[in-house]
Amino acid sequence: MRKKAVLYAMCAVLSLALAGVALADNHAVKLSEKAGVGKYLTDAKGMTLYIFKKDSPGKSACAGSCVAKWPPYYREKVSVPEGVNALEFGTITREDGLKQTTYKGSPLYYYVSDKAPGDVLGHAVGDVWFVVNP
Repeated sequence: MRKKAVLYAMCAVLSLALAGVALADNHAVKLSEKAGVGKYLTDAKGMTLYIFKKDSPGKSACAGSCVAKWPPYYREKVSVPEGVNALEFGTITREDGLKQTTYKGSPLYYYVSDKAPGDVLGHAVGDVWFVVNP
């Protein structure tokens, strides 16, 4: 009976540990690379993150219909890959009240036309949207 209790306790601890790893990975920013684009940041699932050249440091200029095409990226905390400085990430509160993660002061976005990890269809759109090169 005691062996079963110990086994159940070990399973519970292992489950919690794995859940913590999965949660931490959900908040990970990853580094990808693609010919013609170079190295760029993605979310934990490999979806490309973008910056908008019309933004000013700590302030998003993307509102209204822009947000429908360029949804803000937000994670309360992010873990970063080796070679990327975690202190360069922050959070702003947008004028619409939503929170948004920033990198080097620039708000981060997704592009709705990117459907799969590794898509970079938003890069250089209008010569104002670009992948985030660390």
